[in-house]
Amino acid sequence: MLDDFFIRALLAGIGIALVTGPIGCFIIWRRLSFFGDTLSHSALLGVTMAIFFNINIAFSVFIISSVIAIMLLKLQRNTKLPGDALLGLLAHSSLAVGLVVIGFLSSIRFDVMGLLFGDILAVNQNDLLLIWIGGVLILLILRLIWKPLFAATVNYELAEAEGMSPDKYNAIFTVLLAAIIAISIKIVGLLLITGMLIMPAAMARNISNNPFQMVKLSILGGLLSVLIGLFSSLEFNSASGPSIITAALLLFCFSLINLKKLRIKKINLN
Repeated sequence: MLDDFFIRALLAGIGIALVTGPIGCFIIWRRLSFFGDTLSHSALLGVTMAIFFNINIAFSVFIISSVIAIMLLKLQRNTKLPGDALLGLLAHSSLAVGLVVIGFLSSIRFDVMGLLFGDILAVNQNDLLLIWIGGVLILLILRLIWKPLFAATVNYELAEAEGMSPDKYNAIFTVLLAAIIAISIKIVGLLLITGMLIMPAAMARNISNNPFQMVKLSILGGLLSVLIGLFSSLEFNSASGPSIITAALLLFCFSLINLKKLRIKKINLN
Protein backbone atom coordinates (compact mmCIF):
# COMPACT_ATOMS: atom_id res chain seq x y z
CA MET A 1 0.00 0.00 0.00
CA LEU A 2 1.47 3.34 -1.01
CA ASP A 3 1.73 6.03 1.65
CA ASP A 4 -0.25 9.26 1.37
CA PHE A 5 2.86 11.32 0.67
CA PHE A 6 3.68 9.10 -2.32
CA ILE A 7 0.11 9.39 -3.67
CA ARG A 8 0.38 13.17 -3.41
CA ALA A 9 3.73 13.05 -5.21
CA LEU A 10 2.19 10.98 -8.03
CA LEU A 11 -0.74 13.38 -8.40
CA ALA A 12 1.60 16.37 -8.41
CA GLY A 13 3.89 14.82 -10.99
CA ILE A 14 0.98 13.85 -13.24
CA GLY A 15 -0.40 17.38 -13.03
CA ILE A 16 2.93 18.90 -14.02
CA ALA A 17 3.46 16.41 -16.87
CA LEU A 18 0.09 17.27 -18.39
CA VAL A 19 1.08 20.94 -18.57
CA THR A 20 4.77 20.75 -19.46
CA GLY A 21 4.06 18.54 -22.49
CA PRO A 22 2.29 21.13 -24.69
CA ILE A 23 4.39 24.05 -23.45
CA GLY A 24 7.57 22.03 -24.01
CA CYS A 25 6.56 21.42 -27.62
CA PHE A 26 6.36 25.16 -28.24
CA ILE A 27 9.76 25.59 -26.57
CA ILE A 28 11.22 23.07 -29.02
CA TRP A 29 9.43 24.55 -32.03
CA ARG A 30 10.39 28.13 -31.16
CA ARG A 31 13.95 27.25 -30.04
CA LEU A 32 13.45 28.77 -26.59
CA SER A 33 15.36 26.23 -24.50
CA PHE A 34 17.82 28.82 -23.20
CA PHE A 35 14.90 31.15 -22.49
CA GLY A 36 13.33 28.54 -20.22
CA ASP A 37 16.67 28.12 -18.51
CA THR A 38 16.85 31.87 -17.94
CA LEU A 39 13.45 31.91 -16.27
CA SER A 40 14.39 28.96 -14.06
CA HIS A 41 17.50 30.86 -12.92
CA SER A 42 15.36 33.89 -12.14
CA ALA A 43 13.17 31.67 -9.96
CA LEU A 44 15.94 31.66 -7.34
CA LEU A 45 15.46 35.40 -6.97
CA GLY A 46 11.72 34.82 -6.68
CA VAL A 47 12.21 32.27 -3.90
CA THR A 48 14.58 34.46 -1.93
CA MET A 49 12.26 37.46 -2.26
CA ALA A 50 9.37 35.32 -1.03
CA ILE A 51 11.35 34.29 2.04
CA PHE A 52 12.60 37.83 2.60
CA PHE A 53 9.11 39.38 2.48
CA ASN A 54 7.30 36.30 3.88
CA ILE A 55 4.96 35.82 0.92
CA ASN A 56 3.89 32.77 -1.10
CA ILE A 57 6.83 31.26 -2.98
CA ALA A 58 4.90 30.26 -6.12
CA PHE A 59 3.37 33.74 -6.39
CA SER A 60 6.76 35.42 -5.94
CA VAL A 61 8.44 33.14 -8.50
CA PHE A 62 5.64 33.82 -10.99
CA ILE A 63 5.96 37.60 -10.57
CA ILE A 64 9.77 37.66 -10.82
CA SER A 65 9.86 35.25 -13.78
CA SER A 66 7.16 37.25 -15.58
CA VAL A 67 9.09 40.47 -15.01
CA ILE A 68 12.26 38.88 -16.40
CA ALA A 69 10.33 37.60 -19.43
CA ILE A 70 8.81 41.02 -20.16
CA MET A 71 12.21 42.66 -19.67
CA LEU A 72 13.64 40.35 -22.31
CA LEU A 73 10.93 41.29 -24.80
CA LYS A 74 11.53 44.99 -24.14
CA LEU A 75 15.30 44.67 -24.44
CA GLN A 76 14.99 42.80 -27.72
CA ARG A 77 13.15 45.79 -29.16
CA ASN A 78 15.29 48.54 -27.64
CA THR A 79 18.84 47.20 -27.92
CA LYS A 80 21.05 45.85 -30.67
CA LEU A 81 22.25 42.92 -28.59
CA PRO A 82 21.50 39.43 -29.94
CA GLY A 83 18.96 37.27 -28.13
CA ASP A 84 21.47 34.83 -26.64
CA ALA A 85 23.46 37.71 -25.11
CA LEU A 86 20.32 39.15 -23.53
CA LEU A 87 19.34 35.73 -22.16
CA GLY A 88 22.78 35.26 -20.64
CA LEU A 89 22.69 38.74 -19.14
CA LEU A 90 19.29 38.25 -17.51
CA ALA A 91 19.97 34.68 -16.37
CA HIS A 92 23.22 35.45 -14.60
CA SER A 93 22.03 38.81 -13.28
CA SER A 94 18.94 37.35 -11.64
CA LEU A 95 20.97 34.42 -10.31
CA ALA A 96 23.59 36.74 -8.85
CA VAL A 97 21.01 39.02 -7.22
CA GLY A 98 19.27 35.96 -5.78
CA LEU A 99 22.51 34.73 -4.25
CA VAL A 100 23.17 38.20 -2.80
CA VAL A 101 19.73 38.19 -1.18
CA ILE A 102 20.43 34.71 0.24
CA GLY A 103 23.44 36.24 1.98
CA PHE A 104 21.07 38.51 3.92
CA LEU A 105 18.94 35.51 4.93
CA SER A 106 21.61 33.77 6.99
CA SER A 107 19.33 33.83 10.05
CA ILE A 108 16.58 31.97 8.17
CA ARG A 109 16.93 28.24 7.54
CA PHE A 110 15.57 26.70 4.35
CA ASP A 111 16.27 23.59 2.26
CA VAL A 112 18.74 24.68 -0.41
CA MET A 113 18.96 21.20 -1.97
CA GLY A 114 15.19 20.94 -2.17
CA LEU A 115 15.13 24.37 -3.78
CA LEU A 116 17.71 23.41 -6.40
CA PHE A 117 16.63 19.84 -7.17
CA GLY A 118 13.04 19.71 -5.93
CA ASP A 119 11.34 17.58 -3.29
CA ILE A 120 8.18 16.15 -4.77
CA LEU A 121 7.72 13.83 -1.79
CA ALA A 122 7.15 16.90 0.41
CA VAL A 123 4.17 18.10 -1.64
CA ASN A 124 1.12 18.88 0.50
CA GLN A 125 -2.56 19.37 -0.32
CA ASN A 126 -2.15 23.11 -0.89
CA ASP A 127 0.61 22.39 -3.40
CA LEU A 128 -1.67 19.93 -5.20
CA LEU A 129 -4.42 22.53 -5.45
CA LEU A 130 -1.95 25.06 -6.83
CA ILE A 131 -0.56 22.61 -9.39
CA TRP A 132 -3.92 21.37 -10.66
CA ILE A 133 -5.82 24.67 -10.63
CA GLY A 134 -2.84 26.53 -12.06
CA GLY A 135 -2.25 23.77 -14.61
CA VAL A 136 -5.87 23.80 -15.81
CA LEU A 137 -5.77 27.60 -16.20
CA ILE A 138 -2.50 27.40 -18.16
CA LEU A 139 -3.92 24.75 -20.51
CA LEU A 140 -7.14 26.73 -21.01
CA ILE A 141 -5.21 29.87 -21.93
CA LEU A 142 -2.90 27.87 -24.20
CA ARG A 143 -5.95 26.40 -25.92
CA LEU A 144 -7.36 29.88 -26.51
CA ILE A 145 -4.15 31.25 -28.02
CA TRP A 146 -3.12 28.04 -29.81
CA LYS A 147 -3.99 29.12 -33.35
CA PRO A 148 -2.23 32.53 -33.42
CA LEU A 149 0.69 31.25 -31.35
CA PHE A 150 1.23 28.28 -33.65
CA ALA A 151 0.88 30.50 -36.72
CA ALA A 152 3.53 32.88 -35.34
CA THR A 153 5.75 29.89 -34.60
CA VAL A 154 5.52 28.63 -38.19
CA ASN A 155 5.84 32.01 -39.90
CA TYR A 156 6.03 35.20 -37.81
CA GLU A 157 5.82 37.60 -40.78
CA LEU A 158 2.78 35.85 -42.25
CA ALA A 159 0.98 35.85 -38.88
CA GLU A 160 1.72 39.56 -38.52
CA ALA A 161 0.48 40.26 -42.05
CA GLU A 162 -2.79 38.49 -41.27
CA GLY A 163 -3.32 40.70 -38.22
CA MET A 164 -2.82 37.98 -35.58
CA SER A 165 -0.71 40.25 -33.31
CA PRO A 166 2.10 37.71 -32.76
CA ASP A 167 3.90 39.98 -30.26
CA LYS A 168 0.89 39.92 -27.95
CA TYR A 169 0.67 36.13 -28.03
CA ASN A 170 4.42 35.78 -27.58
CA ALA A 171 4.10 37.84 -24.39
CA ILE A 172 1.22 35.67 -23.17
CA PHE A 173 3.25 32.53 -23.87
CA THR A 174 6.22 33.83 -21.86
CA VAL A 175 3.90 34.52 -18.91
CA LEU A 176 2.52 30.97 -19.19
CA LEU A 177 6.07 29.66 -19.11
CA ALA A 178 6.74 31.69 -15.97
CA ALA A 179 3.57 30.24 -14.43
CA ILE A 180 4.70 26.67 -15.14
CA ILE A 181 8.04 27.31 -13.48
CA ALA A 182 6.22 28.77 -10.46
CA ILE A 183 3.99 25.73 -9.94
CA SER A 184 6.76 23.21 -10.79
CA ILE A 185 9.54 24.51 -8.58
CA LYS A 186 8.75 22.14 -5.71
CA ILE A 187 8.62 19.13 -8.02
CA VAL A 188 11.99 19.14 -9.78
CA GLY A 189 13.66 22.31 -8.50
CA LEU A 190 15.34 25.28 -10.12
CA LEU A 191 18.07 23.40 -11.91
CA LEU A 192 15.92 20.66 -13.42
CA ILE A 193 12.64 22.31 -14.44
CA THR A 194 13.97 23.08 -17.94
CA GLY A 195 14.72 19.39 -18.36
CA MET A 196 11.12 18.51 -17.56
CA LEU A 197 9.99 21.00 -20.19
CA ILE A 198 12.42 19.96 -22.91
CA MET A 199 13.16 16.23 -22.60
CA PRO A 200 9.65 14.75 -23.10
CA ALA A 201 9.04 17.17 -25.98
CA ALA A 202 12.41 16.31 -27.53
CA MET A 203 11.60 12.61 -27.21
CA ALA A 204 8.23 13.18 -28.88
CA ARG A 205 9.86 15.19 -31.66
CA ASN A 206 11.97 12.18 -32.63
CA ILE A 207 9.05 9.80 -33.11
CA SER A 208 6.09 12.01 -34.10
CA ASN A 209 4.78 12.74 -37.59
CA ASN A 210 2.80 15.92 -36.93
CA PRO A 211 2.46 18.65 -34.25
CA PHE A 212 -0.62 17.21 -32.56
CA GLN A 213 0.95 13.78 -32.31
CA MET A 214 4.05 15.41 -30.84
CA VAL A 215 1.96 17.09 -28.14
CA LYS A 216 0.27 13.80 -27.21
CA LEU A 217 3.56 11.89 -27.12
CA SER A 218 5.18 14.67 -25.11
CA ILE A 219 2.46 14.40 -22.46
CA LEU A 220 2.82 10.61 -22.47
CA GLY A 221 6.60 10.94 -22.12
CA GLY A 222 6.19 13.31 -19.18
CA LEU A 223 3.76 10.95 -17.45
CA LEU A 224 6.06 7.96 -17.95
CA SER A 225 9.02 9.99 -16.68
CA VAL A 226 7.14 10.86 -13.49
CA LEU A 227 5.95 7.29 -12.89
CA ILE A 228 9.29 5.64 -13.65
CA GLY A 229 11.22 8.30 -11.74
CA LEU A 230 9.07 8.17 -8.62
CA PHE A 231 8.91 4.38 -8.38
CA SER A 232 12.66 4.06 -9.02
CA SER A 233 13.22 6.72 -6.36
CA LEU A 234 11.13 4.64 -3.96
CA GLU A 235 12.94 1.44 -4.90
CA PHE A 236 16.53 2.71 -4.92
CA ASN A 237 16.17 5.54 -2.36
CA SER A 238 17.38 8.13 -4.87
CA ALA A 239 16.46 11.80 -5.11
CA SER A 240 12.99 12.10 -6.62
CA GLY A 241 13.51 15.17 -8.86
CA PRO A 242 16.73 13.93 -10.50
CA SER A 243 15.18 10.46 -10.85
CA ILE A 244 12.30 11.89 -12.88
CA ILE A 245 14.69 13.78 -15.18
CA THR A 246 16.88 10.66 -15.54
CA ALA A 247 13.82 8.68 -16.58
CA ALA A 248 13.04 11.37 -19.15
CA LEU A 249 16.60 11.09 -20.45
CA LEU A 250 16.26 7.31 -20.83
CA LEU A 251 13.04 7.76 -22.79
CA PHE A 252 14.77 10.28 -25.03
CA CYS A 253 17.62 7.79 -25.68
CA PHE A 254 15.05 5.11 -26.47
CA SER A 255 13.42 7.46 -29.00
CA LEU A 256 16.79 7.90 -30.70
CA ILE A 257 17.04 4.13 -31.16
CA ASN A 258 13.57 4.02 -32.71
CA LEU A 259 14.39 7.03 -34.88
CA LYS A 260 17.44 5.22 -36.23
CA LYS A 261 15.35 2.13 -36.98
CA LEU A 262 12.78 4.23 -38.85
CA ARG A 263 15.51 5.84 -40.95
CA ILE A 264 16.99 2.45 -41.83
CA LYS A 265 13.51 1.19 -42.77
CA LYS A 266 12.92 4.19 -45.05
CA ILE A 267 16.30 3.66 -46.74
CA ASN A 268 15.47 -0.01 -47.37
CA LEU A 269 12.06 0.92 -48.82
CA ASN A 270 13.67 3.39 -51.19
